[in-house]
Amino acid sequence: MPQSTHKKVLPILDKVLSAILSKGEAGGAQRSALIVFTMRILSAALAYIMQVILARWMGASEYGVFIVVWTLVIILSVFSGLGFSVSLLRFIPEYIEKKQYGLLNGLLFSVRFLVLISSTTIAAFGVSIAWLFSDFISNIYILPIYLIAICLPMHTYTGMLEGIARANDWQLKAMAPDFIGRPLLVLVFMLIALLLGFPPTAVTACIVTIAAVWTVTFFQVIMTEVSLHKVRHPAPRKLEIKSWLLVSIPMLAVDGFFQLITSSDVILIGLWLPPDQVGIYFAASRTLALMHFVYYAVRAASAPRMARLYHAGDMDGLRDFVGSAAKMTFWPTLFMGVFVMVVGPFLLALFGEGFTEGTPILYILVMGVLARAAVGPVDALLTLSGHQNSCAKIYASVFVVNLLLNTALIPTFGLYGAALATTLAIFFEAFILYRSAYKHLGLHTFILPKKRREIAGNEAG
Repeated sequence: MPQSTHKKVLPILDKVLSAILSKGEAGGAQRSALIVFTMRILSAALAYIMQVILARWMGASEYGVFIVVWTLVIILSVFSGLGFSVSLLRFIPEYIEKKQYGLLNGLLFSVRFLVLISSTTIAAFGVSIAWLFSDFISNIYILPIYLIAICLPMHTYTGMLEGIARANDWQLKAMAPDFIGRPLLVLVFMLIALLLGFPPTAVTACIVTIAAVWTVTFFQVIMTEVSLHKVRHPAPRKLEIKSWLLVSIPMLAVDGFFQLITSSDVILIGLWLPPDQVGIYFAASRTLALMHFVYYAVRAASAPRMARLYHAGDMDGLRDFVGSAAKMTFWPTLFMGVFVMVVGPFLLALFGEGFTEGTPILYILVMGVLARAAVGPVDALLTLSGHQNSCAKIYASVFVVNLLLNTALIPTFGLYGAALATTLAIFFEAFILYRSAYKHLGLHTFILPKKRREIAGNEAG
C-alpha cells in the first residue's frame, strides 16, 4: 500500500478504534451500535439471499402472493404486541436505574400473557374477517391468509422477547433469533419441502414459515429465561398493568403507524396490481435493506441510552448523544445509498426474469431513506422521553398522507406512483419529527448544524 494511503487510512482507523474503546455513554452506544450494525449486515445479507432464492423457486406471481400475506403478519404483529416491544425499552432501564425490582418483576411476568392473549385474539379475528369477506378477496390469497395467521402469536411474542433483550442491552440475543435464525430456517425448511415433492407455491412458503417462526420462538424463550435468571433481583411482583398500558398504547400507535407507513404500499399494490408487480416492488424495496439497517442499528443501540440520560436529567449529555446518533445514522446511510444505486440493477437481476423493472423504483425509494436518516432516531427519542402521544399523532398524520398519496398515484402510475408516494410521505415524516423534537425537548436532531444566528438567538433567550 502506498505511503500516502497509509497516512489517510491510519487516522480513520485510530478514530474508529478510539470511539469504540472510549468510555461513557457515547462509547457504549458506539460499541453496541457496532454489534447491531454487524448483525444487521449479516441479517440483511441472509434475508436478501432468502428472498432471491424464494423468488427464483416460486416465480414472481407466487412470490408476490406470499409477500402480501407475510406483510400482513408483520403489520399485525406490531399492533398485537400492544406497544410493549418499545415500552420495555423505557420501563426496564427506568426500573433498574431506580431499583424498583418489584415493578420490574411484575412487568416481565405480565407482559408475556398480555402479548399472547392479544396476538391470538387478533389472529382469530383476522381469519374470521377473511372468511366473512372471502367473496371480495382474490382466491389466491385466502388459504395463505388462513395459514400465515398461525405465525402471528409466535412472531409477536418474539418481538416482545427482543424488546426485553434490547432493554438489557443484550443486542446479540435480541437480534440473532429473528434476524438470523428465522430466514435461515425458512430456507432450510423450504428446500426440504421441495425435495419432498411439495410445489413451490405461496401455500408451501406459508407452511415452512410457520415451522420456522415457531422453532425460533421456542429457542428464544429458553435463551431469554436463562439470561433473566442470571440478573433477576428477588422481590415480590408489583403489578401496574393499567399504567403500563397507558404508556404502551401510544407507543403502539407510534410503532404501528410507522410499520403501516413502511409496509402499506405493498398491501395497496396488491389491491390494484397483479401479484407479480407486488414481487417486483418488494424486491426493489428489499434491496434497500443495506440502507435501512444503519438506521435500525443506531436506533436499537441508542434507545436504552437515551432513556437513561433523559431519566437521569442529563440534558447536556442527551444533546451530545443525539448529535452523535444523527451522524452515526446519516453518513453510513449515504454511503450505502450510493452503493445500492450502483449495484441495484445487478441485485434485482438475481431475483429472476422481469425484476430489473424495479430499478427506477429503487432509485426513487433511496431518497426517502436518506431523508429519514438525516434526522437520526428522533422517533425513539420522542417516545422514550414521554412524548409518545405527540409521536403517535405525527405517525398517524404521516400514514394518512401516505395512504392518500398511494391511493391517488398507484392506479395512475403503477409502481412508480407507489414509490413516489412513499418517498414524499417519508420527507413529510422527517420534517415534522424534527420540528416536534425541537419544540418539546429543544434538541437539534438534523444532520446539518444550526445557523449561527439561530444559536446566538437561543442563547440570548
